Amino acid sequence: MLNRLRDWYCPDLGIDLGTVNTLITMRGDGVVVNEPSVVALEKKSRQILGRGAAVGKLARQMVGRTPGSIEAVKPIRHGVITDFLLCEQMLRYFMKKAAPQKSGMRPRVVIAVPSGITPVEKRAVFNSAERAGAGKIYLIEKAKAASIGAGLPISEPLANMVCDIGGGTTESAVLSLGEIVASRSSRIAGETMDEAIVDYVRQRYSLRIGIATAEQLKIEVGSAYPLDNELNTEVRGLDSISGIPRKAIITSEEVRLAMEDCLWKIVNNIKATIEVCDPELIGDLADTGIILTGGGALLRNSDQFFREHLGIPVRIDPQPLTTVARGTAICLEHLQYWRRSFQTEGVGF
Repeated sequence: MLNRLRDWYCPDLGIDLGTVNTLITMRGDGVVVNEPSVVALEKKSRQILGRGAAVGKLARQMVGRTPGSIEAVKPIRHGVITDFLLCEQMLRYFMKKAAPQKSGMRPRVVIAVPSGITPVEKRAVFNSAERAGAGKIYLIEKAKAASIGAGLPISEPLANMVCDIGGGTTESAVLSLGEIVASRSSRIAGETMDEAIVDYVRQRYSLRIGIATAEQLKIEVGSAYPLDNELNTEVRGLDSISGIPRKAIITSEEVRLAMEDCLWKIVNNIKATIEVCDPELIGDLADTGIILTGGGALLRNSDQFFREHLGIPVRIDPQPLTTVARGTAICLEHLQYWRRSFQTEGVGF
């Protein structure tokens, strides 16, 4: 009854503060906000356009298309806050959109963050969330949130492994008895793959394309493992030699070749995570395997690629883009159980 009353006046929020997208969940309602982590502002005044409304999807549409007086900025890079003030304003906008507060109470929030961030970077998350209107703030590692969201039995004395391939970071972790036994956080992730595609197209075709175009290439024809029927698509860019726009046909084999080094680095990070575990836990993984989450899990045949190079079962979460956010929502529903393992701060109840 108390929780229902609190949810009416001041709903608690779960936040997946991502490099590419920020997702917010509410207890009982699931994901209520899923917006790009982008802010558009005037360069001189550093004020957000449209009286603070040029945030998220609207700002994302402006990336690469703004005049000199306007800038589309990502306040989060590789999972950590790079622009404190803009992140605060972005969070405030998203939190109000998720649940306008009906009282002077501040919501409790659970925020998923990379496991490898420094104490200074954690402090930036606490400060941004508190200044954006949060009360009691709980931080949870993205890998743990992903494992909870994926429904893994992490409370049992059994090794479970998750690899969350996001836009800015890749988190791999082995969990047992409700805690992370071993983990690694790498900045080789979705955006790194996009940058690799940009470099490949420039070197192979002397064609300059933007990050957004590279991401679209990855989505349309990208794969981690050979396809039964390889794909191709047309790409438009600026010819580096003639300086005029032109087109080129890019195949799925070429996109895969461009991303190959990134994928191998993720494999090596997963192996390094497994290697530091006790032999009993490693033996468990031969049966339980690994679950892939995050946007990178949507890459065609990603499960086949990792299965072949790791030698253990690999499966993909049915909704990999929201796994971490769903994990924060579950933590909100069972706050008394999980709060003992959170890092907390703030002025809430």
